[in-house]
Formats: sequence, structure tokens, C-alpha cells
Amino acid sequence: MGKSRARRFRRAPFSPAGPEQRRDGEGGPEEEPAAELLEKLQHPSAEVREYACASISKLLQQKHVIPAFLQRDVVRCLGPLLMDHSLAVRETAAGALRNLSACGGFEVCDDMVTKDIMTPLVALLKECSTGLDANQLSPKKCREMNKNYIEDIANEAINLLWNVCECNNTAVYIFNKEGCLEAVLHYMKKFSTNVDLAISVANCLQAVTEDNPDLLSSFNASAQQVLETVMLCSESTMKHILLRTLIAGTIWNIKDTIPPGSLGSMVNAILKIFSESLAIDAGEMIISMNEAEKKRLKLAVEAETEENMSDVIDNCVLSEDDDMEEIPKGKVRRENDTSDLLPSDKWELKEVTALLMAQQTALEIIVNMCCSEDPSDDEWEELSSSDETDLFMENSYNEGSGLLMSPLCLSDEVNSAFLNNLIPKKILEKTAFPNSVALDICMHNPSWKPIIKKLNAVQCRALTCLHSILLVSDVDCLGGASALQSLAQHLSQLVFSKTELPTDTEFLEAITSALRALLQTMASKNISQCMTPEQLLALCEAGIHSSNASVRVNVVSILGISGSVLAKGQDTAETLKMIGKFLLEVAMKEPSLVVAGEALDALFDVFADGKEAEMAAVQIKLLPALKEFQPVFKMRMRKEGKGQYSTDQLCVLDNVKMNLRRFIAYQETLGKTPT
Repeated sequence: MGKSRARRFRRAPFSPAGPEQRRDGEGGPEEEPAAELLEKLQHPSAEVREYACASISKLLQQKHVIPAFLQRDVVRCLGPLLMDHSLAVRETAAGALRNLSACGGFEVCDDMVTKDIMTPLVALLKECSTGLDANQLSPKKCREMNKNYIEDIANEAINLLWNVCECNNTAVYIFNKEGCLEAVLHYMKKFSTNVDLAISVANCLQAVTEDNPDLLSSFNASAQQVLETVMLCSESTMKHILLRTLIAGTIWNIKDTIPPGSLGSMVNAILKIFSESLAIDAGEMIISMNEAEKKRLKLAVEAETEENMSDVIDNCVLSEDDDMEEIPKGKVRRENDTSDLLPSDKWELKEVTALLMAQQTALEIIVNMCCSEDPSDDEWEELSSSDETDLFMENSYNEGSGLLMSPLCLSDEVNSAFLNNLIPKKILEKTAFPNSVALDICMHNPSWKPIIKKLNAVQCRALTCLHSILLVSDVDCLGGASALQSLAQHLSQLVFSKTELPTDTEFLEAITSALRALLQTMASKNISQCMTPEQLLALCEAGIHSSNASVRVNVVSILGISGSVLAKGQDTAETLKMIGKFLLEVAMKEPSLVVAGEALDALFDVFADGKEAEMAAVQIKLLPALKEFQPVFKMRMRKEGKGQYSTDQLCVLDNVKMNLRRFIAYQETLGKTPT
């Protein structure tokens, strides 16, 4: 809720539904300037207004045209049309605003709220809710008797509401104040006949219930009953699995409204839904759905061929003397265009997309279940120093008991449900690279190609989830030393299985975060590490050149952890020298003070103790190098600190500066002590 939620995984912009098709005989909307289209919104003809809205909606999917519309006050032009007397105009106006909010980002959503988009939007949502059961069909959609125009408008409006509430706290405040929950839940009751609308509502609910204590009082028994009914739905389509997963996330957000006696069974039900989602092999689903699509399209081609042959025979009988073949009424001949063979919904592709979104959502919620509120996941990666990391790890446990302090272990029954549903095992399975056959299908099919990004997103979320579990779980709960060593081998294979080291920023951040947490856990329990120093250095060489500061923080921390373990061994001085040189170079040349501070922290850990570390420190001239660098680091903190870094980051950097002074003093005493 709002801009500052670090643990919230922001979804990618989507292309909203809505009547955006180009009309026959008319040029594309890109040929008409923004000013002309906005002027047409005031036209007395509803058809012209509808076309203008649809044209604007299509244009707003292109980010580079958004500023031109914003300059001409597109929000205030489209806002009143949400209550237009024409239902078609309402739908296309809502679709245009939905596109604007999805493609424009946080700042545009803020601007929309500032320009009072919530007033007509709330009015539209409440009016649609009132008329939802009237089953008013669109006059233009009478051929599609399964369509309900009110529900179509509601779907666009709910998606718009979701976007602005996810980006803007004022929108959430208005949602609470205007009692929008009742209307939104009324739409959810349509889940059995309109799962797409229900999914939109569930996405919106998950956004508005996150970190929103003011809304909790609105979730009375009736509201909770609506959510419970959806969770207990037995439909097995991927869309229904996604719907149940989103509702499970909403119930987790409102867990404070659940009576203590029911909390265990509630978390049990949530984890069962996540387990159901994660158990499905997305690669196999892609293969089977692709085959289903091929068969359906083949049947469609055969059916159309038979129909065309029948038309040709009829035309020959009726118009033997005509030189030109007459096109049957209602049909449009399209040369070299097979798009008319594809159904408008592409249900197989939508099923795969729904599954991947369900898995991604489940993994994100598990991360939130494992994470404490302060500091957050992403903040921790940028703020960490060894002292704070140890403190955080210590605070994750009850003193002496080893019991998880996160909400996941409110009771033994809850923890048992987590393990009995095989959640850790299923998370680990999702960290593997996607099925190569499925990837090949997606690569060679343009409409399926976006699935590749979603497959990779699930893998990265699984790695992030693994990182969180490692931070807060006891070693025995994770399967003991042998399980952690196997996990280390698995993660090293993900990094080194290909000829080139990974360069994708999201994957690198996720894999290095998981490795960092794993190596820290293994080091704290004196479990031997499986990755060789050469592998670690190769990973760190690749990671230190990443544009992502969190990746760079992770790799220097990984070296610090591994180096401190090596320092306790025999004949490791040469390896420690390589690690020391690497960390020194990072500390001195790294443009980010946070990463430089982490590199110094890692040096303190590696060379804190042990004969091998002392030998290596002398040979790489660690003490004179740090004494020379100390005033440089202090000066950088004075010049760059204020304005560029947060108060928390500066606090950590102050801690590093103090530790640097202490470490130099410690090294000086070593130099005076006879060996």
C-alpha cells in the first residue's frame, strides 16, 4: 500500500481489455493527434465518444505518448465519461484510464488521484454494484449473450482502482472512507460465472488490504464469508487456482481479524492453496496447452475450409455468369492473415499465464510471511553490515529455543502444516531453470514468447523465498547439514551450469541473496561449504560489475563469509590473499558507499583471526592500505553521505567507520606481537 512498501513485488504493466479494435475504413488512432481525440470526447454522438476513448486507450499503451495527453489534462477529460449515459462510453473511458494508470507508473497514478479521479470512479463502482444483478446486456454485444455489460465496465473500473490504490495512499484512504469494500466484495460474488472479474477484484483486495489497519474493521463475518466461499471453490482451472491464491493472500493480510483459536486452521488453509499452486509443473503445462492450442486451431482451419467450399459452391450455382466471386455477407476476406483463425480469448495461453501468476503470488506471500516488518527484505540488502546481520539472525529466534519468531510459527500446528504441505521442497523445485522444451515452444511462438519472462520471474521469486526461509528457519527444520550441503550444490549448479556466468540482474540478485543466507547459516553451524574458492571468486567477479547495488553487496558479503571460514583452516593463506585483494579493490574503487562499507566489513571478518589470515594480511600489505584509505573513506562519508543515503544507511556506515578504526588498531597490535 503506497510507494514505500519494499516487500511488494510490483507487477509488470498489462494491456487492459476493452473495445480498442480499429474500425473498418478508418485510420489508426496514431494518425490523430491527442488534441483532436480529446476534443472528440465532448462530441454529442456516443459512438464518436466511444471511438475517441478506444483510440486514446490504444495510444496510452505507448509510454512515449503519455506526456502529450497529460499536458492536455486527459484525466479531467476522461473522468466525467465514467458516468456517461452511454454504457459503451463508460467502458472505453474506464479502459483508457486503466491503461494510463498501468503504463504511466507511480507518478501518473499520483497525478490521477490529485485530479480527483476517485470521485467519478467510486460513483461508477457503486452504481455498477447496485446494477450488477440487473443483467443489463450491451446493445452492441447482443450477439455475445454470455457478456454482461455492467460486469465489463466493473472489470475495467476495478483494475483502475487496483492500480491507483497500489501506488497512492490517498486513494487507499478514499477507498476506506467511501466504504468501497462492500461494493468490491459484491463483485466477488460473481466468481462462479465471471472468474476474470473475480480475479481483478482479488488483485485489488490484496493491494488495498496490505498494511491497511483502518480497513480491518470493515471485514465483518459477512465479508469474511465471501472470501471463505471463494477459497473453498473446487474448480480446477488455472484461473481458479490463481483466484484462490490471491484470496489466500488477502486473508493473510487481514489475519488480525481472525480469532486466535482459528488462526492455525486459517494458515493451514492458506498453505494448502499455495501447495496446490506450486505442485503444478509449469513446463509440462506449457507443453500440453500448446498441443491443445494446435489441435483447436487445426479443427478451426478444417471447419473454415469446409464452410468456404460450401460458400464457393453456392456462389457458383447462384452467380454462374458473374466474373467476380461474391464475398458472403458478413464475412471479410483477409489475404495472408491467419489472425482470424485465432479465438479472441486464447484460453490455453491464458491458463498458462494464470498458473504462473498464481505461483509467483504464492511465493511472494510466503516471503512476506517469513519477513519481519523492519527492516524489510530489500532495505536489508542495502543496509547490511556484519554486526546488523548477526543481530537480525539472533532476533529471528527465541533465546535458546530455536523456534521461528515469524508469524509462520505461531503454533506447532502451523509449522507442521508448512512442512506437511512440502512447501520448502516445492520452493526448491521452482528455483530450477525452466523446462527447455517449454522454453523452445515459447521462443518460436510470438504470442507465447512473453511467458519466458514469467517463467524467469517465478524462478527468481523462488530464490528470494529460499533466502527468506534460510534467514528465519532452524537448520533441523531445513533438513540438517546434509540438506544444506545439497542445497549449496544445487545453487552452485544454477550459477555454473552454463558456459557463461549469469548476467540477468534480477536472477543475480536472487541467487546471490540465497547463497549469502545459505553460506551464513552453514558457517554459523560449522557445516563445511561445497563451493570452491575459485567458484566463489568467479561469481564475485561477475557480480561486482552488476549495475544493481544489492548484487554487489551480496557478492562481497559472500566472500567475507567464505573467507572467515577459510581463515580457520590450514594452508589457506594464498586463497585469503586473493580474497583480500579483491575486497580491498572493491572498498577503494566502488562508487557506492554502501557497497564499499560492506567490502570493509567483509575484510574485518576475513582477517579477524587466525595464523593463515595474519600471514595473508602481511603479504597483501592490508594494514598500510587501510590506514591510507581511512581518511578517504571519512571524507567520502562527509561529502556523499548527506542527501544520497538514508538515515539508516548512514547509521550503518558510521558503524563501519568505527569498526575500521578498531580493526586498524587491532592489526597494529598484531604487528607488535612476536610470532
